[in-house]
Amino acid sequence: MNRITFLLLSLTLLSFLDSNAQYTDVINSNRPGKSMSAFSVGKTVIQAELGVYGVNEKHELLEYQAKGMGTDINIRYGAILEQLEFNLDLQYQNDHFESYEDNYNRKAFKQSIIGAKYLIYDPNKNYEAKIDVLSWDKNHKFKFRSLIPAVGIYAGMNLNLTNNEFSFPSDPKISPKAILITQNQLGRSVFVTNIIADKISTEFPSYGYIATLTRGFSPEWIGFIETQGYISNYYADNVLRGGAAYLIHENIQLDANIGVNFKNTPTLLVGGIGISWRFDENYNEILLRVPEKKSKADKKGKVKSKDKSKKRLDEVPAPK
Repeated sequence: MNRITFLLLSLTLLSFLDSNAQYTDVINSNRPGKSMSAFSVGKTVIQAELGVYGVNEKHELLEYQAKGMGTDINIRYGAILEQLEFNLDLQYQNDHFESYEDNYNRKAFKQSIIGAKYLIYDPNKNYEAKIDVLSWDKNHKFKFRSLIPAVGIYAGMNLNLTNNEFSFPSDPKISPKAILITQNQLGRSVFVTNIIADKISTEFPSYGYIATLTRGFSPEWIGFIETQGYISNYYADNVLRGGAAYLIHENIQLDANIGVNFKNTPTLLVGGIGISWRFDENYNEILLRVPEKKSKADKKGKVKSKDKSKKRLDEVPAPK
């Protein structure tokens, strides 16, 4: 894990010395899906994403059933560089487990992860689309450039400070997690993929993916559909999710989602609601100074000018 942390910090400090704006006019939340976007919230911005959910799990082969509720919260903070974000991801679940031999309640943190995300490539950086003032169709036609994704990386640590029924007895106190993130802006839609390696170097490492397609239907409403796959020696599954989010304020978003799988070992039904809130009072808009183009007379030294214009950097694509 030390090597992963060192690699992330090295990329943070050495990759790009100039900043590219990650901040958007409205909140850009990872909810209501489970995937992580490639872009950060923006330097000095604090964002909280909170949800409550109900879960019903039934295993026909092992003859057990678990019903209950839980809450998850993700705290995101942009710091040091515009492209860098630190986050804390917690999930607490309270359910009733019942089988042929056992009958008891479970209450514990099912997930506790602290980590950092960094945007290593943005295809829109230093790019300005040409606008044809005479043709609406040309300005809104499909652009092959949109197939080039933004790319981010995430490195984190699973914290298993208290052993519980949701973790394996062999799980160490700390284990690494890494994610490769891509994000495409496709008109009014955003496509995000996460390639995940979790609990690396433990007895039961887990690998998987998340693919999320989000589409905006109005300035306030978005919908999403998502598939997530898990692969490990202990558990393998595929979950399909869908839902919607509503923007009630530029810094507040409400959402609802539901997810199911397609097997009976176990069957899984999860549904929940959530809210995302952003505090951005300390954010300073990133500006890039660009000198005015010099005329032939300027180049010959006949005219001197100290005027400069300000040009805002490209903003992140529409919220996921």
